[in-house]
Amino acid sequence: MPIINVKMTHEDGGATKEQKELLAKKLTQAFSEIFNRGEKSTVVVIEEVNTDNYAIGGETITNIRKNKA
Repeated sequence: MPIINVKMTHEDGGATKEQKELLAKKLTQAFSEIFNRGEKSTVVVIEEVNTDNYAIGGETITNIRKNKA
């Protein structure tokens, strides 16, 4: 059973249900086409990470976004 994990920052209210469904559908289709594996057994996990819990170079994304403004 293939498992596709997607991690993305939760910003501006996060992804909508419709966006997540479309992402899961397209990732599943692409995986199936590339690897010739069944779509029915492909699992997609989407995790939205709060920008306070995600850092680059020791600085949270929240602060990086603030400093760019």
